[in-house]
Amino acid sequence: MSNAPIENRLGLNNTELNWRITQLEERLLAQEKTSGALQDSEKRYRRLFESARDGILILDADTGRVVDVNPYLLELLGYLYDELCGQYIWEIGVFKDIAASKDAFKTLQENEYIRYDDLPLETRMGQPIAVEFVSNVYLVDQNEVIQCNIRNIAARKRLMAAIEQVGEGIVMTDARGNIEFVNPAFEQMTGYTRDEVVGRNPRILKSGRQDELFYRDLWDTISSGRVWTGRMVNKCKDGKFYTEETTISPVCDASGRIVNYVAVKRDITQHLQMTAQFQQSQKMEAVGMLAGGVAHDYNNMLSVILGYAEMVQEKIDPAQSLYADLEIIINAAKRSADITRQLLTFARKQTIIPVVLDLNQAIESMLKMLRRLIGEDIDIAWLPKTGLSPVKMDPVQVDQVLANLCVNARDAIEGVGKITIETGSAVFDKAYCADHFGYIEGEYVLLAVSDDGCGMDKEILDKIFEPFFTSKGEGLGTGLGLSTVHGIVKQNNGFINVYSEPGKGTTFRIYLPRHTGQAVDSQQKKMTKIPLGRGETVLVVEDEPVILGMSKKILEKLGYRVLAASTPGEAVGLAEKHASDIHLVITDVVMPEMNGRELAQRLQSLYPDMHILFMSGYTADVIAHRGVLDEGVNFMQKPFSMKEMAFKVREALRKK
Repeated sequence: MSNAPIENRLGLNNTELNWRITQLEERLLAQEKTSGALQDSEKRYRRLFESARDGILILDADTGRVVDVNPYLLELLGYLYDELCGQYIWEIGVFKDIAASKDAFKTLQENEYIRYDDLPLETRMGQPIAVEFVSNVYLVDQNEVIQCNIRNIAARKRLMAAIEQVGEGIVMTDARGNIEFVNPAFEQMTGYTRDEVVGRNPRILKSGRQDELFYRDLWDTISSGRVWTGRMVNKCKDGKFYTEETTISPVCDASGRIVNYVAVKRDITQHLQMTAQFQQSQKMEAVGMLAGGVAHDYNNMLSVILGYAEMVQEKIDPAQSLYADLEIIINAAKRSADITRQLLTFARKQTIIPVVLDLNQAIESMLKMLRRLIGEDIDIAWLPKTGLSPVKMDPVQVDQVLANLCVNARDAIEGVGKITIETGSAVFDKAYCADHFGYIEGEYVLLAVSDDGCGMDKEILDKIFEPFFTSKGEGLGTGLGLSTVHGIVKQNNGFINVYSEPGKGTTFRIYLPRHTGQAVDSQQKKMTKIPLGRGETVLVVEDEPVILGMSKKILEKLGYRVLAASTPGEAVGLAEKHASDIHLVITDVVMPEMNGRELAQRLQSLYPDMHILFMSGYTADVIAHRGVLDEGVNFMQKPFSMKEMAFKVREALRKK
């Protein structure tokens, strides 16, 4: 029986036996392949498990014991493999925030999926770390396991902290443009909270200042994968417009598909305003330099017209018609001199003699004249602050400022209205000045002039201090009133602000530096009778021949003995020849060879008792800084009349 052929023992013939053998071989081969594939799969999984840059913790779902842990998690937490594997998770201190007890472990057991976006853990050494925690329950070989993926999010948190604290607004949208995230800077910039904008489209900020073509170009740029950079005007939640500089970048996944857009926004509204103010300031300075140069030459010619017209008029009977004609010429020259003086004031080259004065007192002395100036239909309200600190400026300039502002206010009021003049105090610290262009840190005395007139729009406000600009009708203004005010304020180291809206009136606020000295009476006594000379010798130095000849004639007519020099060198020669006879030197400031200050210093070093009177078409810095005379300097502004020259000469001769 045992020696019988196999087919006899199985009851199979050879064909059937071969078929069975083939089937068995194929099954064995399939099992080998399956086993090999399983081994390969396990190897691949193990490689992924070992090399993963996220921590992986495998738990027995029934017992809570650690089945496996990958190297990254061991490195992150500071443990050895044997110190974790086989331990109950609630016995491992670092996981107290996940499963502090066996009962707490049930949360992981009973939920197929758990996620903590920001979970605090500690390393074995007690160092805190933040992780993203995700757990999933799987069935492996008929046994349930819990796989816990633990990702270190410290770098992400640092990035998010930077985004949260950065000064620029950050907006992240999905691929369709719906907002997913904004940072606090965006909230501050727009007035919208995060909850109010998440899920909405950034078009909620549209101001209407950009057309649809602008937005279409923007979307076409970023949706094609390119970065868009530009400026746009947007609208805050409260309706206020602001200008932002924006960069929008597409964010792509590994396949190159756009999944998000990130916009970085910077509010440049204040920067643009300060830039415009700075450019306006530069323009004003350039115009001022031009005005000063023109006024210098113009004043020289006006001096000739005025001087000779007065001298001719002195020789004519007032009853003659020629006398009246000359009077017209003189008045026109004086009016032209006033305009030139305003130009010089704007250019901050007008000569001033500052004194410490009580601004309230100076204004009160002007009120009667101001009421006559503006008429009976307009009421003037005077609101002085008591105990006001003094300021140091030329009293004449106070008159100029008030007259110009009140005349402008009068012209802005149709019919009955009100002008309010008030004084006060103001203090500006460093932080305030840093945010407000043109402000200077310190203590100031405030002079404000307000009206309830027609007001001004922004276009006019941007130009009001420019010389020759006027919003009045043709022939109703020179356009120099407010430029004069601006020049006076700047010359006295102050600044001026204007607040106005159409239909809501205008307020000018002038801030002048507070002075600690004792104020003097701003009322000045004016002499009316022309003082004459007593035969004193006067040396006149002037490089303009016509003015030199005119000055000589006027002085001789006033009773002085005159020596005339057309150059500083000639003046030095005459001084050496007539040293003991010369009582006063009248010299132009700007001349060839040497300026008037240098000439005066040279002559006074030789003859200390010699008096000096400077004259010029504008105040050069050799005798004044920004038009403010040095202490004890005698100065005569061109053009001057015979009467003005007479007073200046007598005053200079009296001074030590």
